[in-house]
Amino acid sequence: MTIEILMIVGFCLAAYSIVGNDVPQTLGTFISSNAHRPWWMLWLYTSSILTLVLLYGWWASGIGDASYGRLETIPFPATGITWLYIVPPVLLILLTKYGIPVSTTFLVLTIFSPSSLGAMLTKSMMGYAVAFVVAIIVYRFVIKGISVYFSKTRDHKPAHIWVGLQWVSTAFLWSQWLIQDLANIFVYVPRQVPFSFLVFAILVFVILLGMIFYQRGGAIQKIIDTKTGVADIRSATIIDFIYAIILLIFKEWSNIPMSTTWVFLGLLAGREFAMSMHLAEVNKYRTSRNVSKDAMKLMFGLIMSIVLATTLPWFYQFISNL
Repeated sequence: MTIEILMIVGFCLAAYSIVGNDVPQTLGTFISSNAHRPWWMLWLYTSSILTLVLLYGWWASGIGDASYGRLETIPFPATGITWLYIVPPVLLILLTKYGIPVSTTFLVLTIFSPSSLGAMLTKSMMGYAVAFVVAIIVYRFVIKGISVYFSKTRDHKPAHIWVGLQWVSTAFLWSQWLIQDLANIFVYVPRQVPFSFLVFAILVFVILLGMIFYQRGGAIQKIIDTKTGVADIRSATIIDFIYAIILLIFKEWSNIPMSTTWVFLGLLAGREFAMSMHLAEVNKYRTSRNVSKDAMKLMFGLIMSIVLATTLPWFYQFISNL
């Protein structure tokens, strides 16, 4: 199998695995709160935003860089793409099948640049901590009364303004997630992406997005659906705005890739803890158990990333020398 074919295979596998694992985390509240709408309507909306973000990033970078500078410290392999780099997305597909929200940033990028793991881990842990603390402050003190009101009026039809606000918040969040996580996919291609390949990439993403929306989020969506009130369009809107603002701040802070999965689960964990303090419907014991379970899944993904980053290159070299 030639290097060019392996490059395309790696890109498509990474796109498939990352879209299946990360997209439901980002668009999960959008999917839950719009379950009554046709799946294709949500698909066309998010696909339009994706296309605009990709085209703008490619053009604004000086024509070529589709990763928004996130791969500046991770060069394209001098030997090209080999089967070594195909293993992480295959493993990610298997983990996604069982609903394990592992960090694609750690699992994929550490194979290309093991030395970058420390910086990515530091930024991601800070992202989790910031999201957790911000969520507790916001939901415990800033909008406590609003949360209680949402809980009591959950069965009421929300005002039309909330529909517009939620679709705007989704566009904001979706664009910020793409800017952060496109690096996990475009790491498989040269840093200057030809326009023809960019068009191919957009088609791949749009098709995969269609699959996700048709399946209503897949296995990962179940994690979002267990959280309090995410099907309420008003609650979903607030979650999306907070998540997007945190991603924007970390994007402006540095170009080092980070795990959006850690930020997302940190936000949901802080929110659940805060709401368990003033909502009788939120069981404190169940909240602690769910947060612990999510944290264990994150640590499992991190351990897998470290094991792969340290053992796969050695194993590949060993096989090559036989």
